[in-house]
Amino acid sequence: MEILLSLFAGLGLAAAAGFRVFVPLLAVGLAARFEVLALSDGFAWMGSNGALIVFATATLVELLGYYLPWVDNLLDTIASPAAVVAGIVLTAAVLTDLDPTLRWALAVVAGGGTSATFQGLTAGTRAVTTFATGGVANPLVSTVEALASTLLAALAVLVPIAAAASVVLLFAFVAKRTVLRRRRPAGPGPTPGELTATTDGRR
Repeated sequence: MEILLSLFAGLGLAAAAGFRVFVPLLAVGLAARFEVLALSDGFAWMGSNGALIVFATATLVELLGYYLPWVDNLLDTIASPAAVVAGIVLTAAVLTDLDPTLRWALAVVAGGGTSATFQGLTAGTRAVTTFATGGVANPLVSTVEALASTLLAALAVLVPIAAAASVVLLFAFVAKRTVLRRRRPAGPGPTPGELTATTDGRR
């Protein structure tokens, strides 16, 4: 049961990293520092003073950067590989009492895969809003993403089961949107002649 809870926590943290890279890293560092969360061997450094200062500074820069026009899209490009790495590290950090080989295998597959999925979702959403609104709606999207990352990170540390359930629901939402998009007909619109015929028929 303890291993399963650790995996749930890892999935929640990995998903949080998909929204914001450094928010879950800071959350884990603080949780480790105040002994709320036990970390695997070799990850005690995440609760050190130096790590917390770096995580806090990077979190602030990342959060503010997403409110700057066009910088947010640049950050998405940088965050894509960084989110995967963060997801792997975070998952490995909380998977305690596991053989190192199994720990890193789960971290890469579950943690890295989850982070990549949600980072792809955020980048795709921002690209759409940038094109559709000229970036006007991006601050709202950034706020939602920051809140989602914070909430998922907090749930992963405090209530891992709730974090895992949230990840599953978000996965289902993304999968449903993808299926609906693929099923949407993309046929050509009516030709000018057809429009004329229709108009004439209505007169």
